[in-house]
Amino acid sequence: MSHASKTRFKKFISYYKPYRFLFAADVAAAVTVSALSLILPFCVRRVTALALGGKGGDPGIFTMALLMLGLVIIQTGCALFYDHKGHVMGARMERDMRNDLFAHYQRLPFSFFDREKTGTIISRLTGDLLSIAELAHHGPEDIIIYLATFTGALAILMKINLSLALAVCAFLPFMFGFSYVYSRKLRSVFSQCYEKIAGVNARIEDSISGIRTVKSFGNEALEIARFKKTNEEYFQSRASIYKHEARYYTTIGTLFTQLILVSTVVLGGMKLSGASLEVEDFISFILYVNYLTAPIPQLARIMGQYQQGISGFNRFMDVMDTAGETPVGETPVGETPVGETPAGETPVGEIRRGRAAPVGVKGEVEFSAVSFRYSPETDYILKDLSFTVKSGEYAALTGPSGIGKTTLCSLIPRFYEVTSGSILLDGRDIRSIGLESLRKHIGIVRQDVYLFAGTIRENIAYGKPGATGEEIVRAAKQANAHDFITAMPGGYDALIGPQGVTLSGGQRQRLSIARVFLKDPAILIFDEATSALDYESERIIQESLKRLSQGRTSFIIAHRLSTIKDAGRTLVFDGQEIREQNGSERLIRN
Repeated sequence: MSHASKTRFKKFISYYKPYRFLFAADVAAAVTVSALSLILPFCVRRVTALALGGKGGDPGIFTMALLMLGLVIIQTGCALFYDHKGHVMGARMERDMRNDLFAHYQRLPFSFFDREKTGTIISRLTGDLLSIAELAHHGPEDIIIYLATFTGALAILMKINLSLALAVCAFLPFMFGFSYVYSRKLRSVFSQCYEKIAGVNARIEDSISGIRTVKSFGNEALEIARFKKTNEEYFQSRASIYKHEARYYTTIGTLFTQLILVSTVVLGGMKLSGASLEVEDFISFILYVNYLTAPIPQLARIMGQYQQGISGFNRFMDVMDTAGETPVGETPVGETPVGETPAGETPVGEIRRGRAAPVGVKGEVEFSAVSFRYSPETDYILKDLSFTVKSGEYAALTGPSGIGKTTLCSLIPRFYEVTSGSILLDGRDIRSIGLESLRKHIGIVRQDVYLFAGTIRENIAYGKPGATGEEIVRAAKQANAHDFITAMPGGYDALIGPQGVTLSGGQRQRLSIARVFLKDPAILIFDEATSALDYESERIIQESLKRLSQGRTSFIIAHRLSTIKDAGRTLVFDGQEIREQNGSERLIRN
């Protein structure tokens, strides 16, 4: 087992730790069921011996009947316990994994979500974890039951008649060899199947999220055709699983087990005719052969369950092993993931170690020889940029689309890490500031506003969880949103649907501004906040943005002159350089 496999195995085992006592009880119940099942054929042998001895009315038969009844009752109780409580334990582990995975998703950088589809992410959180839970519950108890039954039955068979038992054992190497070879094939097809179902989820999410665009272009038939293609690929992967499972289970569960039974009957019959085997021993031997062979197809089923579970867990760990955003006080040193410093590019200055939270933020932002590219394989978006926006200054960023304005502003809250150089907040490198603390002091108003399904009150309060009703209303008034909110049925408690579908673009934008008012940050970033609005909506929002920016360091990305006319400074992007326009043009950095 490789080091990575050992690490993942330890991680999987760690999820049992909070439920170790329940797990121990579950295992104990499974062992009890297995042990009692091996006693029942002894009882049958005893009853057969008494009956063949002409003692049909012997009290011993009734005693054995009561004993078997008691064993069955105990078995039933234990099976009920591990089937119920074991499933509960598996569900709890699934819940814990889902909590961990969702929390880790929240810590992953933008670069992860740039390349992952939402449907794939959802698939990790649902289907993958369900298969892991089934493995966590059924895996240990089923293996214990079947292995204990198998080894116990084999030992008893050898005790009853060694030569007959050895004849049965002659089939076992072929069965286990076949299981080993086919398990590798099953792992591959299960892994492919998980990829296909993730693709189905991604296609559904993409189409449903864009349903208005689909309908506006009349492309329902195109989406149906695309989904049919993806769904067909998933069906083919499932069909491949069923084909391999059928071959596996039929060979193990039917061919080999029936060959063993036929061999036992033939060889046992020969021994009976030769008087070298008693009838009661022959009957109990056949019963134990059934105990020996019955677990084998079950172990094959467990193997399939294992392949599903381990494929799901590997996909779970692939995400969990993905590095989160740069920890507090750590400077990126090497450019393997996005945003880290490539070889030969040394960050400017030494990152100061100390408190994670900035104290008394003024809001001065300085870019010092900043360069950025999304990965080592891509070209630089920004190259060696240096400029300073002073505390409380209103700076407009303009230039052609796709030149890097939004990317530059995304570096300030560390949505991406600079490739080289540094960004300073009040003279302190932002990489030495805790992400949560840093982002608490930055407010962002985007063109593509995202509102959560729920009420207007809940969406505004997202800027400051736990805000009072008075604070929410005050923020709405500052954002020029109070009047349209109170005019709606339900007012602040009105439901707005997914992504605020019941509101206009201008109304959604005003709610997003109200959230930022409530957050009360020291630094503001306006990213084309009014570009998609009509004149009247733009005028209202410009008024609220002007109010919001007072006394705060503000970066505004825009093309319209009406948006940037009040800016104290205008920074014009031109290729990989910035020119400043302040009455007269001055080159900041070439």
